[in-house]
Amino acid sequence: MEDVRDFYPEDLVFGNEASAATGVPLPVIRKWASRGLINRFAGDPRQYSGQGHEFKTMYALPEVERRAATYKPNSAKRPKTTSRAA
Repeated sequence: MEDVRDFYPEDLVFGNEASAATGVPLPVIRKWASRGLINRFAGDPRQYSGQGHEFKTMYALPEVERRAATYKPNSAKRPKTTSRAA
């Protein structure tokens, strides 16, 4: 995790924007933050208050981009193949 003093306000984006910019699904970005791999920041309530925005947590895009460079989608839902002889 990087020092938060290395980020500028323009580096902060909402989760949906970080997902669109990197191609990493939003739940994966949230999981990285919950594990402490990336920082999360409280958004500015003036930007979303009363406008129906559901995204309140912000992430530093440079940090998400660095983590996304090594991201490989997990194919956990791939059906298992059995190799039994009949």
